[in-house]
Amino acid sequence: MSERKPYPSDLSDEQWALIEPVITAWKAAHRSVSGHQGNYAMREIVNAILYQGRTGCQWQYLPHDLPPGSATYYYFAKWRDDGTAQKICDLLRWHVRENKGRLADPSLVVLDTQSVHASAGVPPTTTGKDAAKKVPGRKRGLAVDVLGLVIAVVVLAASAHDNTAGIALLDRIAAHTGATVTKALADQGFKNSVVDHGVTLGIDVEIVERNPANRAFVPQPKRWIAEQTYGTLMLHRRLVRDYEHLPASSESRVYWAMTAVMSRRLAHGPAPSWRSS
Repeated sequence: MSERKPYPSDLSDEQWALIEPVITAWKAAHRSVSGHQGNYAMREIVNAILYQGRTGCQWQYLPHDLPPGSATYYYFAKWRDDGTAQKICDLLRWHVRENKGRLADPSLVVLDTQSVHASAGVPPTTTGKDAAKKVPGRKRGLAVDVLGLVIAVVVLAASAHDNTAGIALLDRIAAHTGATVTKALADQGFKNSVVDHGVTLGIDVEIVERNPANRAFVPQPKRWIAEQTYGTLMLHRRLVRDYEHLPASSESRVYWAMTAVMSRRLAHGPAPSWRSS
């Protein structure tokens, strides 16, 4: 790591130690034909990705003492497309869960969606308008465990029904956790088609109904955990609005944000304050 004044989003030595084995193994498997190792340290590439996710800046506005946007994007895209970003997130999630005395993969997940505005540069073919929430942009679907850790994420046009997001999430849950997940909680935005699809995967999907007697907002036990995760993700300004041309990039942003959160927890670092977000 080059000598420079650190940014609050930088990985500490303890955080980097959690991620470095995956990055080092990836680098060893992707050697340059010429044998050149590249001009930038991998830790600094990850720091640049986390800096951008936390601050929301454009690629060309990355600070000059971090690797340039072209180099950072190269690795961001590579790790997005080959699943490395998700792999790092999964490994940290397993570590957090085991530290809490839980199995690596959960038996219960919570499904929820969030519609966010898209920036002007996002292709209109990948966006739409959420008729219920009156939000033009994209819909972000999450599956989280009872600790609020992300199990799966899917990004669609905001015009897509929650059912579409729910079915896609269930497929990804089944693909990444095997048969461990047997129960999913969802709100009333999800309908019977999600319940029926869950049956085919061996997942019992329960639609949690609101109590009609409650006139004010009342958090629903367990299901509200997904909303808490969305609140944590909103500390990362790149996620407040969808700036990504590819929905896959938007999904990768969530994994990197959770990587920052979980590595900080595992390294016992201070939690970020909303005042510094």
